[in-house]
Amino acid sequence: MLKKVLLLFFVFSNLTICSQHIKSIQLRTQQENNFSTIVPLGTVLELSFDDLDADSKDYQYKIEHMTHDWKSSRLLSSQYIDGFDQNAIINSTNSFNTFQSYTHYSVKIPNVNTVITKSGNYLLSVLNEYDEVVFTRRFVLYENASIVGVSVTRSRETKTLNTHQTVQFSINHPKIQINNPQQEVNVVVMKNNNWNEAITNLQPTFFKPNQLLYTYINKTNFWGGNEYLNFDTKIIRNNSLNVVKVIKEDIFHHYLYPFLYNEYLEYRYNPDINGQFIIRTIEANDSKTEADYAMMHFSLTVDQPFKGKEVYVYGAFNDFSITEENKMVYNSNQKTYKGNILLKQGFYNYTYATVNSDGNVNTNEVNGSFFETENEYTVIVYYKPFGSFYERVIGVGIGFFNQNR
Repeated sequence: MLKKVLLLFFVFSNLTICSQHIKSIQLRTQQENNFSTIVPLGTVLELSFDDLDADSKDYQYKIEHMTHDWKSSRLLSSQYIDGFDQNAIINSTNSFNTFQSYTHYSVKIPNVNTVITKSGNYLLSVLNEYDEVVFTRRFVLYENASIVGVSVTRSRETKTLNTHQTVQFSINHPKIQINNPQQEVNVVVMKNNNWNEAITNLQPTFFKPNQLLYTYINKTNFWGGNEYLNFDTKIIRNNSLNVVKVIKEDIFHHYLYPFLYNEYLEYRYNPDINGQFIIRTIEANDSKTEADYAMMHFSLTVDQPFKGKEVYVYGAFNDFSITEENKMVYNSNQKTYKGNILLKQGFYNYTYATVNSDGNVNTNEVNGSFFETENEYTVIVYYKPFGSFYERVIGVGIGFFNQNR
């Protein structure tokens, strides 16, 4: 039976209280245009966000070591951190010369107070003055203890030939003795740095000396999806890329070109950044504190509403989550779904997702799914030998689909 990779809404409802006044959350390396938070152990990551209340708040960050399936590990904080696992975020700056006032917060990890000593999954939480979780972000620190080779091809199954891509990979571990791969090794295959699109619970299909092979045909099939839509608001007062109209009220309102739904849509190549976003403005020197906010107006034109489903704007701008803020409402007179989201100036990728009554998120229903779509796949290898208290990440591999292959 063919595996149907539906995008399930994956959210830590008991961990995250995401406030509407928190915007533009980014967890990035110091490398420009690198959106991945899966990095070698010791790499500096910077967390930044804006508080639209534009006042001074006492925010703290907290770091917790997790298992491969994002449950709390058995380690004490002193076993994976030199210093403090919870500390104040002291770097804050008020916005300058913007219609929307905000306070910009940032912190780099590791820092003099917090040095992470072990590889693995980590959950980074930001807490308010009442120790309530405002939001969370995930990151992975890995060791280069193995070599992970990744190959991405067009699906070989007739029924999914035009809509899916297949990921196969190998783990080469000459320096690590793996006695029982079924119990000691876990792998995660993730598409476009989106944890909502991940496949787990995979076992090797073949064993070789110092090598594990994962050569599934169906089990590692992903929907190809489509290239993301985009817009650019680096100019706040005038039309820019895919912005059809700009209106000045208390803040600027940017109206995007409507997307016309077509169930017979054909694939067209359009370079994207796989759903990510970049904060930028050409009207000031420092985008962190001088980029303004605009109310973005999204429109999806379709003759009939999607029966039994809600429609959302979907992208990394809110960590690929489903919230009331990015929900769209159908206007029967105009035969259009409409939604408004306040976003900081920059270049954004986005798409439209449908959500059924069971909470299943489908990003292919509106924009289609094609085997030609350029996607990035990341394979993360977790290793926990017998007697160990935690899972190391011993290797990471990245593969890209190339339709000319």
